[in-house]
Amino acid sequence: MPPVLLSADGLTKAYGARPLFENLSFTLFEGDHVGLVGPNGSGKSTLLKILAGAEDADSGTRALRKGVRVGYVPQDPVFAPGRSAEDVLLDALSSDTSLDEHEKFARVALALGRAGFTDRAIRTETLSGGWRKRLAIARELVREPDVLLLDEPTNHLDVDAILWLESLLGSDPKAFVVVSHDRYFLENVTKRMLELNRAYAGGLLAVDGTYSDLLEKRDEVLRNEAAYQETLANLVRREMEWLRRGAKARTTKAKARIQNAEKLIDELAEGRDRAQSFNTEIDFTASQRKTKRLWSARGLTKTMGDQPIVRNLDLLLTPGARLGILGPNGSGKTTLLRMIVGTLAPDAGSIERADGLRVVYFEQNRESLDPNVTLKRALAPEGDSVIYRDRPIHVAGWAKRFLFRSEQLETAVSRLSGGEKARIVLARLMLQPADLLVMDEPTNDLDIPTLDVLEESLLDFPGALVLVTHDRYLLDRVSTRLLALDGRGNAEFFADFPQWEAAQRDTPAASLTPSTAAPKPSAPKTKRLSYLEQREFDAMEETVLAAEARVEEAQRRAEDPSIAADAGALQTRYAELQAAHAEVERLYARWAELEAKLV
Repeated sequence: MPPVLLSADGLTKAYGARPLFENLSFTLFEGDHVGLVGPNGSGKSTLLKILAGAEDADSGTRALRKGVRVGYVPQDPVFAPGRSAEDVLLDALSSDTSLDEHEKFARVALALGRAGFTDRAIRTETLSGGWRKRLAIARELVREPDVLLLDEPTNHLDVDAILWLESLLGSDPKAFVVVSHDRYFLENVTKRMLELNRAYAGGLLAVDGTYSDLLEKRDEVLRNEAAYQETLANLVRREMEWLRRGAKARTTKAKARIQNAEKLIDELAEGRDRAQSFNTEIDFTASQRKTKRLWSARGLTKTMGDQPIVRNLDLLLTPGARLGILGPNGSGKTTLLRMIVGTLAPDAGSIERADGLRVVYFEQNRESLDPNVTLKRALAPEGDSVIYRDRPIHVAGWAKRFLFRSEQLETAVSRLSGGEKARIVLARLMLQPADLLVMDEPTNDLDIPTLDVLEESLLDFPGALVLVTHDRYLLDRVSTRLLALDGRGNAEFFADFPQWEAAQRDTPAASLTPSTAAPKPSAPKTKRLSYLEQREFDAMEETVLAAEARVEEAQRRAEDPSIAADAGALQTRYAELQAAHAEVERLYARWAELEAKLV
């Protein structure tokens, strides 16, 4: 059995009178790769904060082995304004007195290189959501924690970045716990799964294996629980009949039977309460129009600033078409959606929309939500009911359909979780009959049960669908065709996700430019190099060769048999090797950046 790093014993946490979880106990071992799932509201994020030491449990204990370092990546990372990516990581190491300045800079270079940053000076306020998440992960990696806790790390990451994170976690021998709704991601990185769910007797199901192993075990456990509940119900039924016959507690035996019957009744009631499952009811309203051509574009061309989005794109959307759109962060996926919706005009090309085309748009940032209104007003702006498919429904019943409790109706939208805000947007969209459904990252913050319902609804929708999502499972299951943007104006169609994956494997790494590897601050580009840049470019080949020679030397030193038994020396020399590799990666990225200016 590997050494224990962190253990939880009898953890309980409640907000108000409603417990999130009760009496949870489990252990994290050295090298554990753990996935944590559960429905929205089950307390996954809260549990992660308790494990990180950022929040206290109401009762129970969290025990950390002496000397164990814990890293924590929150859902929404925050950085001090005006700091560069390098500053953020140096700040993270500022309290580590065991490192000298050279070692700190080497660690920072390695962590930024592993995270894909080619510009160490880039300011945090210029970063997109995906690159902020990368920086948050790098901020924890640079501390070299023994246990890394990650809360929804794939939110806002594009598919390429998710594949990077999978590779990073899969190759790391250190322990981690990851909360995620990305089923492919969980399948690829975990070796053990925990599910927080009140449907289980102890509130937690632990399974050795991946997400698919959890699904199999869950079915088995719930089937056994259902069989036990049926047996218990029959036993309670017999005891109730005995009690109705007028059992008199005059003997010790009769008293014991009455007490046992009361315990069985309480146990049955508790089991039935736990077995109740509630899922969001998502069912988009289609207009039922018979038009064959809903939306089409010919020669569609668009540039934002100096970045081409698409060039000469031909696209046709018909009823039943479900188009998935892929591309790295910043490649223009949302810009293309806005042209389809009609809020942004193309630079060139023609767009034809069917007469009276009804488009429903799920915006990524949920900009339509007023944070200051109550949940009740967000769901029903003009009264106490909504009209769904020509039928009035009271707002309390409508809210319940999306897993909101009646006591939440007067809660301000700003106080709701990301998953709850996403469900509000879905609820509002369902009230609008649509010919064309356009969805920009609808899966962010949704739990897996809600994603399952969303998938079924999108599959049943008879109109046209355009979907941007980083959830590969959803994309693979729902889309009938994929359109991949590369951030340089090129767009290519694929039959399905496996075909796109195969094309990615066949793409030579040299074809990637710095714009796909890391973001750059918005500034006018020049077509020629400055004097200093030209000198740097002229010497770059020699510089890279020297850096590669240092890698070879570091490799030789790390494999020196004379230090094989010296753990401290091994660690130091492997750190030197990693820093040398990171420097080579940085130099190649800088070379490509300078070369691109000459094109």
